[in-house]
Amino acid sequence: MPRTLALVALVLITLVGCGSTAPAPPAATQATTSGALGAFPATIPHKYGSTTVTAAPKRVVTVGLLEQDSLLALGIVPVATTEWFGGYPGAIGPWAEDRLGGAPVPQVLKDTGSGPQLEKIAALKPDLILGMYSGLTKEQYDTLSKIAPTVAQPKEYIDYGIPWEELTKKVGVAVGKPAEAEKLVEQVEARFATVQKEHPEFKGATGLMATLYEGYFVFGSQDPRSRLLSSLGFQLPSGLDDAIGDKFGANVSRERLDLLDTGVVVWSVPDEAKGQATLHGDTVYKELGVVKEGREVYLPENTTQSNAVVLLTVLSLPYVLDTLVPRLAAAVDGDTATKTS
Repeated sequence: MPRTLALVALVLITLVGCGSTAPAPPAATQATTSGALGAFPATIPHKYGSTTVTAAPKRVVTVGLLEQDSLLALGIVPVATTEWFGGYPGAIGPWAEDRLGGAPVPQVLKDTGSGPQLEKIAALKPDLILGMYSGLTKEQYDTLSKIAPTVAQPKEYIDYGIPWEELTKKVGVAVGKPAEAEKLVEQVEARFATVQKEHPEFKGATGLMATLYEGYFVFGSQDPRSRLLSSLGFQLPSGLDDAIGDKFGANVSRERLDLLDTGVVVWSVPDEAKGQATLHGDTVYKELGVVKEGREVYLPENTTQSNAVVLLTVLSLPYVLDTLVPRLAAAVDGDTATKTS
């Protein structure tokens, strides 16, 4: 799978709710939170049932890949995070660094493909484990739940498919700050509304996100990147989900490159010049209108903008809107001379 997708002995420590009697960690590594009066107990449903948090957590570990931004936005620094990619200290992107407030960066856990590092997580003595943006198996969830109350991915979406709005709100409920989380979501949604008002040309235009992974890999309606375009007013190509099935994305054959002939196509590529050369070297692709009319936008991997588009969160989205929207506008302005780079 491309790096834009998540990577999917046992020490069993039973903790009761968030009121564990485990030894307190050094103060510098503790998360700080002030749960709203009456916010607890809080029950969060998920794929494997539901989890009840009985008190404001002080040591939060994220096994999901995006929850750290929601926590930071709510004033909570997790003790450990699970890194997806980017190599950022603490798995905290540049758009969220200032939310640390001088606190030490979280310990970074690695998911090597066999699941969460259970022994390391248990040793951290967490009182809450968040795995909402994840692909936790039932077995992994059961084991983590013996370490601390664990919130798995919601059943309403595919694994790694929870929208940023829902993720933010559910994290808010879990840490006793539901009203604050709602306000954060409303603020970003207001930004989207402003963009739509400023760019009426987005409404009804088709858009697509894709990457060069084993050919042409396109993202479907259940992927956050596609939801980003939809929130800006774009529509996904008709028949896209029929072509890729009930997945967040899939490869399409050269015979179905018509799906890429959209109002704008955003490419995630290792290198812009090389990616463009590869694509434009395809005799079928280069004849599409999206190419001839200059409606491609390239996001070189391992850049802040590219990473922010993949790691879509309540904190990264304002940066994405500031940097990507002007490029999308240039792509759909009808002028082939306008640069989208």
